[in-house]
Amino acid sequence: MSPFPLPTPLTGPDFGSYAADEVVWLLKDLSHIALEAPTADRERAIQSGAANYAESLPMEYSPSPEYQGLYEEAVVRAGERIAMAVGVVTELALAARNQAPVLVSLARAGTPIGILMRRWAQRIHGIELPHFTMSIVRGVGLDPTALRYLAEHFEPSRILFVDGWTGKGAISRELTAALDDFAASSGIRFPDDLAVLADPGHCVSMFGTREDYLIPSACLNSTVSGLVSRTVFNKEHIGPDDFHGAKFYAELAASDVSNSFLDAICAHFENVRPQVARQAAEHVAAAPAPSWIGWEAVERISAEYGINNVNLVKPGVGETTRVLLRRVPWRVLVNPDARADVAHVLLLAEQRGGPVEDWPRPALQLRRAHSSPVR
Repeated sequence: MSPFPLPTPLTGPDFGSYAADEVVWLLKDLSHIALEAPTADRERAIQSGAANYAESLPMEYSPSPEYQGLYEEAVVRAGERIAMAVGVVTELALAARNQAPVLVSLARAGTPIGILMRRWAQRIHGIELPHFTMSIVRGVGLDPTALRYLAEHFEPSRILFVDGWTGKGAISRELTAALDDFAASSGIRFPDDLAVLADPGHCVSMFGTREDYLIPSACLNSTVSGLVSRTVFNKEHIGPDDFHGAKFYAELAASDVSNSFLDAICAHFENVRPQVARQAAEHVAAAPAPSWIGWEAVERISAEYGINNVNLVKPGVGETTRVLLRRVPWRVLVNPDARADVAHVLLLAEQRGGPVEDWPRPALQLRRAHSSPVR
């Protein structure tokens, strides 16, 4: 039993636009607190070291009609591929946890993926999986209160952490380090294998695909993530026994596509079952191991551009999109042969004032302090 009282988790519709049975949020509701700061102000504070990125929130990006249209096209174009990846990673998750995993998504990119995995298990196999979302913050780690909650309610060996995609593998490394720290302090050991929809960085062994293509849930902010902000760790608002925090943007309900995105992907489930079974079997037979090519690529680019800080290089389409939505870009590197596939990245870069440079590799986004005026 925990020596400290545990807070009560949050569920929709009181918090978030997902149904209560889709996800339980191991978060503290900070909706009543003004945490947003202008992008330029946040960038200066973060890059100067005066603040951690999780102490405040970016202003929510309001997509233009053109950008919203690109999102909708992406859902149609990539829907079947995403459904296949969901099926494959869910089959691997079920096998890895004796058909009874407890899915714990890393907020917020992991949340819609965890819901999709839960739906696959229920619709294809009739298995009802518990699904939670919790916070992980680079430089801080996993929320220890959320880990205590999970340990009190489930056998730790059942827990499976879920994220949307990998870039260079920073979150995978952060996850392992945080779980090591928690085991050392509590004596409770959670497994550190991470399940992701897409692993273009080759950072994990449990994935749906290693292709680096646009996952539409990376295109938007809260309006495709249950109207929930990214997580907050600010000691002014988070006590030692609180969950990490987040905000529920109920006022954005008119623009919410969170559930329609899930439904669009689930519509392909039956059609992709044969391919999923084949790909999952091939995956098990191949037993792919992490090679960390994403991390190696970031180290090369960091050195070549004189950045010398891998945290400021964000590889892959998903990471590039997310950073463009909430940070100030220094420059964007794009494979010239893939421009048609990253039209949304090019539009965001144009709207954000970020220069684009051709690079014969997958899309990459770079930030560097003092390299150019903050816009």
